[in-house]
Amino acid sequence: MLGEFTLIVVTSLACGLAVGFLLHRSDFCVTGMFRDYFLFRNLSMLRVLVLMIFVSMALVHGARAAGAIAYYPFPLLGVMSLTNILGGALFGVGMVLAGGCVVGTLYKMGSGSVLSAVAFIGLLTGSALYAEIHPAWAVLTKQLAVFGPAKTLPQAFGIEPSVLIMPTLLAGLWLVGRWARRGQLVMPAHADGYIQPWISAVALAVIGLVSYVVVGMPLGITTSYAKLGATLEAWVAPDHVASLAYFQGKGLNYTPPFGDQPITGGAGPELDAIAAIQYPLVAGIVLGAFLSALFLRELRLHYRMPARQYVSVLIGGVLLGMAARMVPACNVWHLWGGVPILAGQSLLYVVGLFPGAWLGSLILLKYVVRGPS
Repeated sequence: MLGEFTLIVVTSLACGLAVGFLLHRSDFCVTGMFRDYFLFRNLSMLRVLVLMIFVSMALVHGARAAGAIAYYPFPLLGVMSLTNILGGALFGVGMVLAGGCVVGTLYKMGSGSVLSAVAFIGLLTGSALYAEIHPAWAVLTKQLAVFGPAKTLPQAFGIEPSVLIMPTLLAGLWLVGRWARRGQLVMPAHADGYIQPWISAVALAVIGLVSYVVVGMPLGITTSYAKLGATLEAWVAPDHVASLAYFQGKGLNYTPPFGDQPITGGAGPELDAIAAIQYPLVAGIVLGAFLSALFLRELRLHYRMPARQYVSVLIGGVLLGMAARMVPACNVWHLWGGVPILAGQSLLYVVGLFPGAWLGSLILLKYVVRGPS
């Protein structure tokens, strides 16, 4: 058992360090990708996101065909429900107001952004607040479920995954190839140490595969936000935390690919399998960005911002934290892990994410960028 946890901790920490370093060096921010499109009609970084999704699809499908993946679909992936659209929309609003998604917040905080640190506080708060509405949300999720227990579109239609994956993958790679031939994946940059986002996209897809093969599931961090929020709340209200069903559940129960005994974990404050998987990943992302900024001699605190921006990121962080539990997961989990296997939960999340990011961009432009009139 100790060996299993050691492998998981080391793998997650290594993945986190690499992710934090790459995100900082390439300014790879999912929030910025959506915000730039809705505010400036700039598709440059969204194309890079599409590249990452289809490279992830190719890698995961190839690994599955080779027998290198133990779980398909992976543990913790939920069934399809229309609540994923609602959660995705709230996530989109929250990430734009927060100035970063759950991962973008970490790497920006690691490189010295005080705004992102405030957003992180909001994330913990929102994640803990979700526990208060969890019973009602769980009932609604069940009522709005579609396709029964199926978790992916191939399962829903009762067909072999390759039947849907292969044509989708070929169409996606053709599109990405077209962009590459036109030079639309290369960003103009003159900063020292800059890594082209398309290179980071490919590398991030590989890192996601490593997690899938070794840990048994793609990268994901948002349950750890709820767990840390529960830990902090338990310091002041232990009886209340103990009374909340969400913090008592053990949603994770599986045997790791390189283990021989099942491990369990949940959103409660205990140090369990979720803590072993996600805490090192979170720490690694922050540390990876910190080291990247340090090596570039760019490490400094950025805090001179208008007060309305601090209000925006705090509110956005709270919304983002709640939405990440309502979906339940984040853009890393869904875009790098769920969409590449055509998980219905992830696809519905994306359906909600676009209008949510659009609405968040309008709010940002009117009340934060321009300020109240």
